[in-house]
Amino acid sequence: MFDIDGVYYSQNDRVWAVDRADADKKGDIKPKRKFPQKVMVWLGVCSKGGTPSVIIDNDSVDHARYIQEVLPVALEYDNKVLGSQWTFQQDDAKPHIHHLTQRWCQHHFSSFIDKNHWPPNSPDLNPLDYSIWDEFAHAIQCQWDKVTSKATLIDELKRSVKTIRQDVVFESCSSWTNRLYRVSKTNGCYLRE
Repeated sequence: MFDIDGVYYSQNDRVWAVDRADADKKGDIKPKRKFPQKVMVWLGVCSKGGTPSVIIDNDSVDHARYIQEVLPVALEYDNKVLGSQWTFQQDDAKPHIHHLTQRWCQHHFSSFIDKNHWPPNSPDLNPLDYSIWDEFAHAIQCQWDKVTSKATLIDELKRSVKTIRQDVVFESCSSWTNRLYRVSKTNGCYLRE
């Protein structure tokens, strides 16, 4: 999710401090509007590169929108780039685990990891979470002064996704097997880098 106030992901962005005043000094306080204009971005990656992005600029994504607007992009790109020998992975976001989404994936993907076989909260096993989103956010952060409206936000997101370095995509995808092994050795606990 991106909004016109800037890039800040509260789940990942942390400031270590003794107290609130120290946090304010170290944390570069980011003012937020009460209801900022925002858009959602979906992006997929594989060992051959990144998919086209899907930018959803109104409302949120439910299973129907996910099936209609996102999954066909993933299917077309991966079939074109990888042929028929690939496995689709997603996380446990509500639109992903919905029974109709699961049925669509079973019917259209030659192989996919269903909701019962994927750890529900697995940022250590998702190249987007442990590498690509940071690269993407940094690319748009460098141009934040150009974002003044939802339209300019969308333009900058489209421009920024094209600047994601391919070596970052390849390296993050190639480390996946090793990360899977390391998570299995920690009995599913988070990795310490």
